[in-house]
Amino acid sequence: MVNLEWYRTFKEVYENGTLTKAANALYSSQPGVSVHLNALESYIGKKLFERTSRKMIPTEEGKFLYEYIIGSIEKLEKAEQHFRRTSQDRKPSLHIGMCSEMFQLVLEQKVPQLEFDLIAKFGSHIDLIKDLNNGLLDLVITPKTPDTKNQQITYIPFSKERIILIAGNNVDTSEAETLIKEKKWKALEELLQQKTWYSASNEMEHFRRFWFENLGKKPAFKPNYILPNISSIIRCLYQADGMALVPDFLCKEDIRDGKIKLVWEGKVSTDNTLYFASRSDLKFKKELQYIERIFTEKFDNIHQIKF
Repeated sequence: MVNLEWYRTFKEVYENGTLTKAANALYSSQPGVSVHLNALESYIGKKLFERTSRKMIPTEEGKFLYEYIIGSIEKLEKAEQHFRRTSQDRKPSLHIGMCSEMFQLVLEQKVPQLEFDLIAKFGSHIDLIKDLNNGLLDLVITPKTPDTKNQQITYIPFSKERIILIAGNNVDTSEAETLIKEKKWKALEELLQQKTWYSASNEMEHFRRFWFENLGKKPAFKPNYILPNISSIIRCLYQADGMALVPDFLCKEDIRDGKIKLVWEGKVSTDNTLYFASRSDLKFKKELQYIERIFTEKFDNIHQIKF
């Protein structure tokens, strides 16, 4: 089904002549305008513009479509003006992406205080970066290694996460702690394989990496429980007889409060750098900096918590 926003985008490109001017009129990004226009052309099955270095020149099909829809679009815009509650300028709007746990920990409580519109999207870091590249997102919080080939995306490191081994308070970890202290890694691996394990589908990479870097091989078993996210894992461990490998920033407060316990930080540090990934052509830089400041302050406070 065609998206009505594609027609609005087409109208602005037709009337303004360039993608940049159309993006400014729509309070959008140039890549976002291109995505809408390409989608409409794909839906119709014909080119609507001849693209030159300076201007978008409508084809005969584009001229016909403009004449056909302009009356309806103008009526919709008049209706929008009529039912708008205030005559204030349109509020800035940021589209951001991150994992759901990051949003809940850092941003969720701050949303009612924001003086601009916010659209948050959750998903895998690979998919979120793709949306950032396509102009559908303005900012992504990610531990993924920067793509240095894309000059339109800026990566700014702001913190680190460390993968650690935690357990529920009902788990007897004394034997594991003794083996760690005595550096008996083979015996430790055999013991850990006998435990009940929790993980999340999007965290299996961390699971395998910690195991390989600290025990010298890939894990020869699968977790018993695969849950939607790490927050669910941590809450389950409040009462469960189980263990998990999770980023430290998500569980430091729970360890401090005695809801779960830290078993091992690893003989080597399994770290990831966290980045602010944003578009260089972003219009609302002030709002972006405000969001980044919220994250930086929260992680500074988290890193002050000692195990």
